Amino acid sequence: MDVVSDAISAVRVGRPSSSLLRVRGGWAVRLVPYEGAGFHVVLGGACTLLPDDGEGTPVPLGAGDVVLVPHGAGHVLADRAAGPEAARRARPLEEVRDTDLSLPGTGPEVRLLCGKYRLDRSRTHPLLAELPEVVRLPAGDADSPELRSAVDLLARELDADARRPGASLVLPGLLDLLLVYMIRAWAARARTADGTGSWPAALADPATAAALHALHSDPAAPWTNDLLAARAGVSRATLSRRFTALVGRPPMAYLTWWRLTLAATRLRGSDAPLATVARESGYGSPYALSHAFSREFGITPGRYRTLGTAPVRTS
Repeated sequence: MDVVSDAISAVRVGRPSSSLLRVRGGWAVRLVPYEGAGFHVVLGGACTLLPDDGEGTPVPLGAGDVVLVPHGAGHVLADRAAGPEAARRARPLEEVRDTDLSLPGTGPEVRLLCGKYRLDRSRTHPLLAELPEVVRLPAGDADSPELRSAVDLLARELDADARRPGASLVLPGLLDLLLVYMIRAWAARARTADGTGSWPAALADPATAAALHALHSDPAAPWTNDLLAARAGVSRATLSRRFTALVGRPPMAYLTWWRLTLAATRLRGSDAPLATVARESGYGSPYALSHAFSREFGITPGRYRTLGTAPVRTS
């Protein structure tokens, strides 16, 4: 496994949802804050993304652009000529979706795919937490050909005249790919923009990336700092310094956090006995897992499984 895939898998809940929006003329729709991540794909035309409160810098969007709202912040989509006042007159997207996905008007048509990914933020990986409030990925980004291909495939699947058997399975699959490609494209851009950014830089650093790959490939293995340094091909002191600076915590502290995150995911998604979850997560007994889990999440594994979620810890 790799860090990006694991980070997404740990927090994903259920399947993505989406709606196709067709609008013309002067229009504005509001998307309320959401416990997940929102996304928009501009399939045709041009529009503007505005902060929900009308403050802040508008984000212009054109055909082929993709935008990710990774932390579920409320925002407004409006016609390109709209100003800050559009936030006050915007109609809730749910209201439009429940009646007619097409808003009447004059002028060129704008086609948008608007959707959401459900996320459990009690296990948010720091890579995802580092994402900015809005990630705009322009259509002309030559460094993300796979993202462009996914957008093209989505456009074809959403074309009523080209709808094919199996579309109900194809569309969610493409949306899952879209999330991976958006995060991958952001990481590549953040890494090349100024050479900083902790997680993009961590994934680009050979020693840190090798250590992360080892931990994610076999988190239950009896890792030590010496074994991990040998796998990364550097000294223990060098790995500790570089890993801690880029990841934000020492290798063994990160491993503990990741093992407990995996345990939480397993508890949520299966009825496996606690002893099995403990063994798969690298703990020698259910008691050891329960003690560490309660210390990290403030709740016992059994209670967590019953509730299906845990308090969000910011530390």
